[in-house]
Amino acid sequence: MDIPKHVAIVMDGNGRWAKRRGRPRIFGHVRGSARVRSVVKEASRLGIQALTLYAFSTENWNRPESERKVLWKLLRKYLLRDIDELHRQNVKLRVIGQVDRLDHDVREVLTMATERLAHNTGLQLNFALSYGSRSELTDAARRFAVDCLAGRATPDSLNENVLDSYLWTGELGELSKVDLFIRTSGEQRVSNFLLWQAAYAEFVFLEVCWPEFEPKHLEAAVNEFSLRERRFGGLGKVTHV
Repeated sequence: MDIPKHVAIVMDGNGRWAKRRGRPRIFGHVRGSARVRSVVKEASRLGIQALTLYAFSTENWNRPESERKVLWKLLRKYLLRDIDELHRQNVKLRVIGQVDRLDHDVREVLTMATERLAHNTGLQLNFALSYGSRSELTDAARRFAVDCLAGRATPDSLNENVLDSYLWTGELGELSKVDLFIRTSGEQRVSNFLLWQAAYAEFVFLEVCWPEFEPKHLEAAVNEFSLRERRFGGLGKVTHV
């Protein structure tokens, strides 16, 4: 089976899943957060090298403060509870996005977790928090311009690889390119997630909402990926003369 090196997942549908059951949106977030552990473990088992989870977008700041507080509480609880297990699995953790917008207590836990797992060499787990791809590209352009003004770079030096290094995923190197993009809940859009990195990704849209997403769904998506022919703009395999 052809295993994608980098898998990105839009963890969508928590609120809708809860609403269908007559429960508040927060109930969906609680159930959804419980899915992360098994998905990370399955990604490691399958041999996926990088997994990026879209946990909170720049647009999500428009949600009620009460809901945001629950999301941050669940994030902190996950990291504090699972940090030892992630370390045992040799998982390395990174956070991409406008981290400076997060509350101090959230940043504190994130710093603790990333530092604890910094030297691990297994699955590269990335949480996209306060993330938006347009903001990422704008930030990369701004920082490149600053380097040009400071004499550290020139406009002629800019190419795709150089721009890659200025993105928030730059530390991933070659792994920054997304191979498989998964979105749950039946929605079929990218929602400002890894637009540059997913330029040649294979997309799998699932009807199942994130609170119902299980390791078998990740394995099925990887199986689907392995059946596709990735041509990257070329002709692919020539089967006739």
